[in-house]
Amino acid sequence: MSALLEHLGTGTTTVCRCWAVTRADGTVLGFTDHDTELSFEDISFRADSGLTAKALSQTTGLSVDNTEAMGALSDASIREADIEAGRFDGAEVRAWLVNWADVTERMLQFKGSIGEIRRQGGAFHAELRGLAEKLNEPMGRVFQRGCGAVLGDETCRFDLNADGYVTSQVASAETEGQVFRFPGLLNFEDRWFERGTLTLTSGAAVGLSGVIKHDRVIDGVRVVELWAPIRADVAEGDTLRMTAGCDKRAETCRLKFNNYLNFQGFPDIPGEDWLISVPTRSGDNSGGSRTR
Repeated sequence: MSALLEHLGTGTTTVCRCWAVTRADGTVLGFTDHDTELSFEDISFRADSGLTAKALSQTTGLSVDNTEAMGALSDASIREADIEAGRFDGAEVRAWLVNWADVTERMLQFKGSIGEIRRQGGAFHAELRGLAEKLNEPMGRVFQRGCGAVLGDETCRFDLNADGYVTSQVASAETEGQVFRFPGLLNFEDRWFERGTLTLTSGAAVGLSGVIKHDRVIDGVRVVELWAPIRADVAEGDTLRMTAGCDKRAETCRLKFNNYLNFQGFPDIPGEDWLISVPTRSGDNSGGSRTR
């Protein structure tokens, strides 16, 4: 950074801006407003992408930094189909001020994520949210009867790759990427995959997933319906992966997953009837159990 500051202090500068977008699937795309391609940190920054950004608003303290990226939709850089499929939702964004004559002289100016994306007239506008944006998200543990963990996360600790809890299938007949049918898939109980996840592992929708709303066996055919359709084309023959679902109940954790030691709920928490109860006028007023 010191070298870049010395360069800026000369009054005659050779600087440009570079952006790197890292999607959830691991794909990294680089862009620059310079007229030739640049490369650093194992990223190639394309000069013909047409990506630009408004002035970056940065403040001290915990205020949220923000800016907006604008660019043209093209097959070579950012495709409309990828935006529609949600591949850029929440993608990480980094922006540098770079001396294009010596790319070792650079400074990271912004790091955050993509928020709302708007498309119009063959172009896109993406809201960029700074790291302080996460401070606006409610956090903390909720005391409730149901489990507060996500199946398979670091608090649940259940192995979703265990036999009997995951299956790989081939898409045969489907309706708008939302209803899938699997003839003969009967080695799992009815509704076994409800609240689980269906993830495409090949085809145009590879990497996209959805939460399973219904999982029923009807006339020897397993019918799986998602809460929302996959936002890309799912063709017959594409492969997919389904994981078992959890309804957050203590009984399910104990009987279906044998994972009750990691249950993150409070099944014995008093209900509303207990909270509004009043002392009785007669009978046992010793303060003993009310449930016996």
